[in-house]
Amino acid sequence: MGHRRVARECALQMLYERDVGRHSPGEILRSYWTMNDHPKRVREFAEQLFTGTLGRVDEIDGVIQSHAKNWRLVRMAAVDRNVLRLAVYEFLSGGTTPNTVIINEALEIAKKFSTHESAQFVNGILDSIKNQLNSGGLANHGKPD
Repeated sequence: MGHRRVARECALQMLYERDVGRHSPGEILRSYWTMNDHPKRVREFAEQLFTGTLGRVDEIDGVIQSHAKNWRLVRMAAVDRNVLRLAVYEFLSGGTTPNTVIINEALEIAKKFSTHESAQFVNGILDSIKNQLNSGGLANHGKPD
């Protein structure tokens, strides 16, 4: 497994802890890296994804909500909600990773940490967001890479 996938999984776990446990980002980072040893490049990308997602969570949640027909964010499974947040952050931040790769990564992570049905749910929402991006409906700025 590549270092970027590992970093995305780490970021997801930290986002989940923030969402469910309500600990501070600093506390989450300290405790996560105390319990999980990874190379520097994994840590750097994971922290960039984690802090970047938290920094734009209101905007990200708005994008997700606008594409999640008949689903409120609070009713989504916490893992699914945070997989979506992480992927949408990557979409919006304008990095070098193609949107199709971001979606594929999100689906694999959803399958690993949630369910196959969750992966289908995540795919539907992310595909809708990707289509809006491709039509120029969402702004791209900043870079997570």
